[in-house]
Amino acid sequence: MVLTRSNKKITVVVPTYNEAENLEELTRRLFTATRDAGLEVELIVADDESIGTKKSEEIVAELAKGYNIRIHVRRSSEGRGLSSAVLLGFGLASHDILVCMDADLQHEPEAVPAMVQPILTGRADFAIGSRHIDQGGVGFEWSIIRRIISRGATLLARPLTSSTDPMSGFFCIHKTTLNKGLHLCNPRGFKIALELMVRCQCSSVKDVPIVFRERLAGESKLSMKQNIEYIKQLVALYIFLYGRLMLALLFLFFALVLSIFPFYKKK
Repeated sequence: MVLTRSNKKITVVVPTYNEAENLEELTRRLFTATRDAGLEVELIVADDESIGTKKSEEIVAELAKGYNIRIHVRRSSEGRGLSSAVLLGFGLASHDILVCMDADLQHEPEAVPAMVQPILTGRADFAIGSRHIDQGGVGFEWSIIRRIISRGATLLARPLTSSTDPMSGFFCIHKTTLNKGLHLCNPRGFKIALELMVRCQCSSVKDVPIVFRERLAGESKLSMKQNIEYIKQLVALYIFLYGRLMLALLFLFFALVLSIFPFYKKK
């Protein structure tokens, strides 16, 4: 694919919940990195209403004087959750190339140009940031518990995708690919990248090396509830992807049992 001015336009969606402290630095770094790479960017802050919402709105209003940034605040009565916030932001996007990244600066804005390249050039259906390939990693001392949880969650998702880091929330997809499976997506799922890779039937997934940085402000949203939601999400995705195969194996099992049963009955 030949790069043109039109297909170098991207929309970056940042889901937020009480992340006002990070918005100014994220915006400045993102627009500097993408401008240097010749990319035209629209930044959408998809905010779930919190005690920090008013401050976030004020910061975005000020930033909008110099950057192409806007905020959509979803009130508590309208819904909640990271995945649905991302999908809402994608629905508001003006451009076809869609990027999702966290607001806490654990995803480096400087990595966005590399993230969008596989999609811009047509080399992949889906690009995702990975800590587990050459030049990727974790840029701080991660607790052993977090490492075990992350590795375990990754192993559980291995049969669903070729990505080495399907837990990542830093990814890029084209609207055309998104629309293939958007109606099938579970907006309550916690790992939206994994949900999209499976539901949108992304046959070509490209891992892009990223360094996962330490959170600068705000608090982690990881909780036991999110871990349980992830297990539920995995079950749904396995049924979606392997449902017919599982039914076929079950049918063969019962057929085998029924074929053996008369033999034992005669004995």
